[in-house]
Amino acid sequence: MVSKLAQNLIGSEIIKIGNQVNELKAQGAEIANLTIGDLDSNIYPIPAGLKQNIQKAYADNLTNYPPANGLLSLRKAVAKDIKSRWNLDYSPEDILVSGGSRPLIYATFKTIVDEGDKVVYAVPSWNNNHYAYLTSANAVELEVSPEDNFLPTADVITPHLEGAVLLALCSPLNPTGTMFTKEQLSEICEAVIAENKKRGEGEKPLYLMYDQIYAMLTFGDSEHFNPVSLYPELRDYTIYIDGTSKCFAATGVRVGWSFGPTKVIDRMKALLTHVGAWAPKPEQQAVAEFLDNTPAVNEFVNDFKGKIAHSLEVLHAGIQEMKSKNFAVDSIKPMGALYLTIKLDYVGKTTEDGKVLKDSTDLVFYLIENAGVALVPFSAFGNSREMPWFRASVGACSVEDLQKMFPKLEAALAKLK
Repeated sequence: MVSKLAQNLIGSEIIKIGNQVNELKAQGAEIANLTIGDLDSNIYPIPAGLKQNIQKAYADNLTNYPPANGLLSLRKAVAKDIKSRWNLDYSPEDILVSGGSRPLIYATFKTIVDEGDKVVYAVPSWNNNHYAYLTSANAVELEVSPEDNFLPTADVITPHLEGAVLLALCSPLNPTGTMFTKEQLSEICEAVIAENKKRGEGEKPLYLMYDQIYAMLTFGDSEHFNPVSLYPELRDYTIYIDGTSKCFAATGVRVGWSFGPTKVIDRMKALLTHVGAWAPKPEQQAVAEFLDNTPAVNEFVNDFKGKIAHSLEVLHAGIQEMKSKNFAVDSIKPMGALYLTIKLDYVGKTTEDGKVLKDSTDLVFYLIENAGVALVPFSAFGNSREMPWFRASVGACSVEDLQKMFPKLEAALAKLK
């Protein structure tokens, strides 16, 4: 027997799909793996300067425990970067470093949410449903529409803020690659401010968790905005999630950080001290030195996001070409992150051997086996299994891989009746 929490924990649908892909690849199958939000390090290596810094840190024997809240050199570098990049003024003492951003999201939930507390988030979104479960929260999941780029609007959010203790937002959004405009985010910020003004003394405020891990990866005219830069009075209520994993193609380096109100960050630090979710000391020092070199950071990010944008544009153009051929498909123009949102309206169709694809998961596995294309259904991000929308992550595929997949995808979909 195990705990009820462990017994009822839902596993990652993304990992399940990934395992199927890996099994088929081991058997020699060619598959365009658009599932995991990771990067093929042979296509997208980490910055050369960061790699050299990591090697030097190990050579210098920086292999003992780091401070619980992260190396001071890294926290100073983060403070400097967010000031120059986003005009956010935070002390190194208000910055908490962890082994990637995932422990920081968990710590935010655990620090703020008591059993039964109301937590508000939109679906699709990454892992909020799991963290709400782990904290026994009263989860309010807001269904959002493709017409709004799958982003929650103030009109959708505001009716649910009364009594809530946490609103979770992400921009650019995983899984959609879409972003809040300044107006959209401003309206949500105003709703959070208005709700907190209603709270009495001794009443828990409404906090805003703002995941901006993809903030540097924006394309074209898309611009990243954040709550405290727009409304400084939100400083006491906003916890930011950020780090190196996506912007530096450094998913395996495992250095993330959070910053926010001192009283919240201090409690998050205490919680993670017991979990032991520290980023390795050599990687922390290496990131500190690289982040301090703003020209090198900007040069890498501009080159990297240009390549990611090109891959997303190739994928988007291919889906739109299929749409012009009367396939029941569509896609939303990418704005940021690593992802394209794709509609494949084939749930309920029948395969050549008479099997009905009853939900999006059935369609995913059909396409893996018959088209050599692996996608993640929005059901992995909290939506229903009948929803025909999918996340495509381009970080593990070359442009050539993407171009080769379209004829096979068309052929597989054409066989469905």
